[in-house]
Amino acid sequence: MLFVSSLATRPSIGQTLIEVLITLLVLLLLQLMVRISVSQIVNRLVQSRNHHSEVEERKREETLTRIFRTASMAILWIIGISIILGELHVNIAALITGAGLIGVVLGLGAQSTIKSYLAGLFIILENQYRVGDIITLNGLGIQDGVSGVVEDISIRITKLRDLDGNLHIVSNGTAQVITNRTFQYAKVNIDVPVSYDADIDKVQKVIDETGTAMASDEAWQKLILEPIKFLRVDSFNDFSVTVKSLGKVQAAAQWDVAGEFRRRVKKAFEKHDIQIPLPQVVVRQPKKSL
Repeated sequence: MLFVSSLATRPSIGQTLIEVLITLLVLLLLQLMVRISVSQIVNRLVQSRNHHSEVEERKREETLTRIFRTASMAILWIIGISIILGELHVNIAALITGAGLIGVVLGLGAQSTIKSYLAGLFIILENQYRVGDIITLNGLGIQDGVSGVVEDISIRITKLRDLDGNLHIVSNGTAQVITNRTFQYAKVNIDVPVSYDADIDKVQKVIDETGTAMASDEAWQKLILEPIKFLRVDSFNDFSVTVKSLGKVQAAAQWDVAGEFRRRVKKAFEKHDIQIPLPQVVVRQPKKSL
C-alpha cells in the first residue's frame, strides 16, 4: 500500500517535462527583462557621474553593460538550472558536495585564473580602460607588448584588435603595465628636423601659424583642443636641429591630426624656404704628393 501511494504522489514524466518547459520559458523571459534593466540602470549610473566627454561616457556605459549582463546571465542560469534539477528529482545536495571537493582540487592549481579574475575586477572598478580604447599591454608572457583597440572585456580576459586585424586575447592577470592611449584626451608630440642654416624664430612662427590655421579649419577644429605650437629646440644632431611641437587633441585623434600637421608643415616649409635636411656624408680626398 505504501509503495502504491508513493507512486500515486510522484508526478508523471509528462508533468515533469511541462514544469521544466515552463521554467525555461520563465528563464528566457527573465533574461530579456534583465538585459533591458541592466542597460537602463547602467545608463543612469553613468550619466550621474561627470565625464570628460560624451565619448568617455559611451565607452564606460558600454563596458559596464557588457560586464553586468554577463554576470547577471550567469547568476540567472545557475539558479534556473538548480530549479530544473530539483524538478527532475536530482539530489542537488550531493552535487554541491561533489562540486565543492572538485573546486578545492581545481583551486589549488588555478591561482593564475584567480589572479586574472581579481585583475579584471580592478580594471573595471578603477576604469583603467574601456571598450573602444586603444591600449598597450606589457607584462609577464607578453613579448614586446600588445597594442590594439579593446573589443571586449570580461572579468578574466581582454580582447584587442590590432591594425593588421589580428585579435589578441590577453589574460587580465598577465598585464603588469597598461598604457591607455585614448583616455579623456591625447597629445600630439611631433619632432621636426630643420637645417642648421634655418632661422629658428622663423621656424617657430611658421609652425605656430600652421597649427593655428589647422585648429581653425572646420574639418579639424572639433578634434583639436589646443593648437599645435612650437615648444622648444629639442636636440642638435649630426646634420639637423630637432624642433619639438606639441598640441592637445581628442582621444584617438592624435594620429590623424599629426599626419595632417606634418603634411601642412612640409608645404609651409617649402613656401618659406626652410630646409628639412637629409643625412649627409662628407668625403675628403687625400692630397696628392708632388
